[in-house]
Amino acid sequence: MNSPVCRLYLITPPRIDDLAGFSRTLSAALEGGDVAALQLRLKDVSDDAIAAAVSALSPVAQRHDVALILNDRPDLAARLRCDGVHVGQEDASYDEARRLIGPDRIVGVTCHDSRHLAMEAAEAGADYVAFGAFFETSTKEAPTRAEADILTIWQESMQTPCVAIGGITVENCRALVTAGADFIAVSSGVWAHPESPASAIAAFNAEIAAGLAERGKTPA
Repeated sequence: MNSPVCRLYLITPPRIDDLAGFSRTLSAALEGGDVAALQLRLKDVSDDAIAAAVSALSPVAQRHDVALILNDRPDLAARLRCDGVHVGQEDASYDEARRLIGPDRIVGVTCHDSRHLAMEAAEAGADYVAFGAFFETSTKEAPTRAEADILTIWQESMQTPCVAIGGITVENCRALVTAGADFIAVSSGVWAHPESPASAIAAFNAEIAAGLAERGKTPA
């Protein structure tokens, strides 16, 4: 998931009632353009349900060269052979996640609006840090609100990639790209798009390209 510029980081809906149907939706969505990673974020479901989701979605992600990241559960991510895990401040620590998942897979860490937390995670070896929420979000309760300048400061001072998350849509994402985000994390901005998820991904990629042009870079 190494990125020279900025890419899309897709997050699943919080509930998937029809795995076969969502697998088809995901496959069609990924035809819309570049996506670096897919985070499987299912809340209040059994381990068996998570395992079934990984089994259904992993082949789709692999066909499109998209890293499959499991939210919260490094133990399951290791057992299910996901490409990585994302942990929040209330979940497993970075050290525990790394111990469970091994040295060669991705570990990302939620850092809210705190450069201090992000520096601790980066210095420990995190593959990316996530800042947010940047905008109002209905996907999950956001305890903090981040400002875009945290991305600029991070980009100027640290090498570890940063992810912008929280309430991001096609209409508001460009400012975060311009500010310095390495990845733009999106859930409902794709799945609830009025045209289609594929159209949303295409539109996000166009906005990312425009933001990178303003930042003085070109997409890989």
